[in-house]
Amino acid sequence: MTHASLPRAARALVARDLRLLWRRRGDALQPALFALLVLVLFALALGSDAQLLARVGGGAIWVAVLLSGLLALDSLFRGDAEDGSLEQWLLAPVPLAWLVGVRVFTHWATTAVPLLLATPVLAELLQVPRGQWPVLLASLALGTPLLSLLGAVVAALTVGMRRSGILVALLALPLYVPVLVFGAGSVAASAQGLDPVGGLLMLAAGLVLSVVLAPLAAAAAIRIALD
Repeated sequence: MTHASLPRAARALVARDLRLLWRRRGDALQPALFALLVLVLFALALGSDAQLLARVGGGAIWVAVLLSGLLALDSLFRGDAEDGSLEQWLLAPVPLAWLVGVRVFTHWATTAVPLLLATPVLAELLQVPRGQWPVLLASLALGTPLLSLLGAVVAALTVGMRRSGILVALLALPLYVPVLVFGAGSVAASAQGLDPVGGLLMLAAGLVLSVVLAPLAAAAAIRIALD
């Protein structure tokens, strides 16, 4: 294996994932549409109380993003397991953890980035004060890749099981709760005039650790599932 083969393998995997995503682009929009539906129902349930919407809007956006991430989590490695691609990953001349990391990045870019781009519209829908938008966007930018990395470990653990959608959600939720607490907590601190940096730093620290450890753990889980 040469260092030049790592970016070449990454480009090939990303290109393949994007081609497959384009063929089923209707499914790719489901997480974003689900988050939008949750927030529309949330706004309708709370009515026209602008102050109440502004107070809970940041947390509602975080919950919608988290739930939409759970919706797409089971498909992270499922298709590759069904068509035999995971076995080819094991035989590839590059580390399995590298391929897992590339897949998680592609998954995050195609499921979470559209939500990040739509966050100003969602925040306007829930009448979140614009002064809170930078903290909200920063927390989501740090938290969504962390959710994808943590979810990849759970998806890898259950890749050998059939109909594991509910099980994946149940296993992932305990890992997602701290991310939700720090992410929504930083937005709430900003709304109260407090310093939100502490929560953002915790998200950043968790992201750094997950970038290093999560692909390794997910790769080990895939090997165990395929043995």
